[in-house]
Amino acid sequence: MPWRQPTQALMARKQLKVLHALDVATTQLYHFTAIMIAGMGFFTDAYDLFSISLVTDLLGRIYYDDAVLPVPVSAAINSVALCGTVLGQLFFGWLGDKMGRRHIYGVTLKLMVVCSIASGLSFHHSRASIVTTLCLFRFWLGFGIGGDYPLSATIMSEYASKKTRGAFIAAVFAMQGLGNLAAAIVAITISQLFKKYAPGYENDPHWYADYVWRIILMLGAVPAILTYYWRMRMPETARFTALIAKNIKQAASDMTLVLNIDITAENGEADALIREHEFGFFTMEFLRLHGLHLVSTTLCWFMLDLSFYQLNLFMKDICADIGWIGSGSTMTPLEQTYKIARTQALITVAGTLPGFFFAIKSMDNLGRVKMQLVGFTMMSVFMLGLAIPQVISTSIWYSHYGHICFAVMYSAIMFFTNFGPNTTTFILPAEIFPARMRSTCHGIAGAGGKGGAIIGVLWFLYAKRSLSTTLFMLVGCNIVGLVFTFTLPETKWRSLEEVTGERENDKDQSGVSLVRTPLFSV
Repeated sequence: MPWRQPTQALMARKQLKVLHALDVATTQLYHFTAIMIAGMGFFTDAYDLFSISLVTDLLGRIYYDDAVLPVPVSAAINSVALCGTVLGQLFFGWLGDKMGRRHIYGVTLKLMVVCSIASGLSFHHSRASIVTTLCLFRFWLGFGIGGDYPLSATIMSEYASKKTRGAFIAAVFAMQGLGNLAAAIVAITISQLFKKYAPGYENDPHWYADYVWRIILMLGAVPAILTYYWRMRMPETARFTALIAKNIKQAASDMTLVLNIDITAENGEADALIREHEFGFFTMEFLRLHGLHLVSTTLCWFMLDLSFYQLNLFMKDICADIGWIGSGSTMTPLEQTYKIARTQALITVAGTLPGFFFAIKSMDNLGRVKMQLVGFTMMSVFMLGLAIPQVISTSIWYSHYGHICFAVMYSAIMFFTNFGPNTTTFILPAEIFPARMRSTCHGIAGAGGKGGAIIGVLWFLYAKRSLSTTLFMLVGCNIVGLVFTFTLPETKWRSLEEVTGERENDKDQSGVSLVRTPLFSV
């Protein structure tokens, strides 16, 4: 009968009781457990991605006669893991929506463990074989890391309450900062231990240096191994089980155990989950409702990573250019590694970690969109603060006080990168797309970001522009990201179903979203 169709369509958009319980749940121990389980994956991701910048100069000192990696070799080693990450985000993001977030979660972790260890065991027949096998294993390492992005973001967004969701997802992503710091601390510790205690080090420092870079890379497997058991014990998210697998009773049962509250599925709820009005990814309906959001999240992430990975992976080169680290020709290989790692640790402690801390504290009050706008703007201000003085005087950063000012400004850039788009570009794609394509869309946006990272790496190595020119270009990228941020909806304090229009009162009978959130909501 015709009059019954609108009623069914509205029923399908009602928020289920189990999902409402998640949205209003008080913060419990399991929320922190989930943050640690998902966060340790990001700890491993950051360690594996950024530790390579600590050992590339070491590889040049050990295996090449002029003690410097050729540009094509450096480009391959620095970007191959990012290439794997792009494909991993696309593949595992799609798979997470098809098979479930939990089922794929363990696969990515196992891949990361195996490839981290294998990277340190790269064959030692010749420098060509070492570089080739290292790149092979780092590609597949990146493939596993790529899967961790959409799955961790989606899992945390679907577990958290609407009042704390932003802070919880930000806390997961903040483990990236700790992983970056851990890589620097491990490099400092290992290089100093070999330098002080290895017998015969003074006679053949290059021989011992060959062990150092391998140990640094292989230790990336440790945090992943430690969390594997707990990751396998996580139940599937209620939103996947209820909205995609259509098993409301199982979702209610899982969340009853997780949240320690009694949740029962009502009899009529199962009938409400009809498949009418569910559009697919390759449809005009998706393009009309979410196409602009997908383009905007992808471009913002692209512009952010184009800056972020240049500033992180080539921090050592930038600091060496102003005389902060010193020339490699005046140091042994392990002394150079120590100074590079010390610089990375300093910037991480001064800028990266405080940025993440204040992002977690402010995310659910300030909002994602405002924070992204503030981040892009202030990144540009401090980049110009570094670039303009160098245009006026090319040697301005070379003095002792110049090094101090440079470190402060560089740390400020990293602060607003993380108190801004580096965190928000990770959060927003996990909130603004429907459950049945949430992981896929997050993977697409993240892949766009890593595409920007790859371009940034290649541009830095091949263009060989001055620091000021590079910074001016990055300011332009920030402006593009700033413009597209204005097209994104604010998601703070709203349920995922309300944001995506999957709830009854958020759409009319034609399926058009009735939710129109102003850019700056109070």
